[in-house]
Amino acid sequence: MLLQESHSVTFAMSCAIVGLSGCAYFYLSKLLDNSVIISLLNAITVRHLRWGFPNCFNRFRKLGYQ
Repeated sequence: MLLQESHSVTFAMSCAIVGLSGCAYFYLSKLLDNSVIISLLNAITVRHLRWGFPNCFNRFRKLGYQ
């Protein structure tokens, strides 16, 4: 942290200065593997060219995806 190195402030103080919680600073996103959904969506849209989101969403639900 540049703020902590250039000034003598604690981690909590530096987070408060920039308006960030400590949890948000250390957060690591969990990337989901959406390859199955992507391939299924591609297959549905190739077969049903005029379907929009609601129809594709309903088909996903009928196939058992949450």
